[in-house]
Amino acid sequence: MSRRFDNKSVLITGGLGGIGKACAEGFAREGAKLVLADLRIEGAAAAITDLMALGASEVRVEACDVSREADVVRVCRVATDVFGGLDVLVNIAGMMIYKPIEELSLDDWTRLMGVNFFGAAMFTREAFRVMQPGSAIVNVSSIHTHQTSPLVAPYAAAKAALGSLTRTASIEGKPKGIRVNAVLPGAVDTPMLWASPNLKSGAETLESGDVGQPSEIADAVLYLATAQASFVTGASLNVDGGRLAKL
Repeated sequence: MSRRFDNKSVLITGGLGGIGKACAEGFAREGAKLVLADLRIEGAAAAITDLMALGASEVRVEACDVSREADVVRVCRVATDVFGGLDVLVNIAGMMIYKPIEELSLDDWTRLMGVNFFGAAMFTREAFRVMQPGSAIVNVSSIHTHQTSPLVAPYAAAKAALGSLTRTASIEGKPKGIRVNAVLPGAVDTPMLWASPNLKSGAETLESGDVGQPSEIADAVLYLATAQASFVTGASLNVDGGRLAKL
């Protein structure tokens, strides 16, 4: 049986993290050639073994600070030089800090925007230069694009910017045959969620059913990357268990 990403080259930033790992596993089951970019690559060997066992054609793990342009260019070249091209880009890499606005330094803003927005912008630029018609970019944003909480202003601002980039890139990508969409997760069962001081203090609460699994985000990402979503571009898909639908 043909798999949806047999011999397709897929680059995932933040590929060893919670959502990134789930996406990598989903693409591996569909036969993809994977390039996983992550700031820390401890456990890379085990990840490669697991993904190959799931069905990946090939797997490469590359150390990458997505806020550094040289790292972005180098990792994209791995996909094109080693795997012969780039069919799917999934921008996931992200970070959060928790500070009130009056305590945020310019360095705080620069670092958060660099990781959560500029990295995706640079990877999109590089992808546009090499992708062929039929390719897809999926940005993993956040429901913080629409509705946010205290102490995360740079993160929310970066994710809002990523939503704008998604729309603009979808317009510029259409003549190239490149689709660009975004998935907006709500609360997802990852270490980043449970480290939140907003949850620990009670400033933010989660009701039963509000917390999704990384695999549920990955399912949405894979759908937007497939030919089954060939008429979907410029879209932002909330994957939040209906959290934003509540008044």
